[in-house]
Amino acid sequence: MGLKEYIFGFDSEDNAVSFLKKESFDIVCRNYKTKVGEIDIIAKKDDIYHFIEVKATAGNYEALYRITKSKYNKILKAINLYIQKHNIANDFQVDVIIIQKNQIDFIQNVSV
Repeated sequence: MGLKEYIFGFDSEDNAVSFLKKESFDIVCRNYKTKVGEIDIIAKKDDIYHFIEVKATAGNYEALYRITKSKYNKILKAINLYIQKHNIANDFQVDVIIIQKNQIDFIQNVSV
């Protein structure tokens, strides 16, 4: 990944965080990395944890299709590690934020 793509991704995650804050989410963590996967944003609202994958594109293709079953499984493994490490008993869900052409779509409670 080049510098331009890195900056684009970082800016996209910043935009996603701003969106979530406007929607009254508390941001718990960003870029939670484990040996099995990464979670872009961990947020909480109404006592529910939201583990959020951010996908952004400047192109004309559908960013959602870049979340493969393999990627989804890595996210689930990272979530399980986070939950165990932090002794979380709350409900949780996996969400996706798609940023495409300056439009933000928030897709909640996804599965692949």
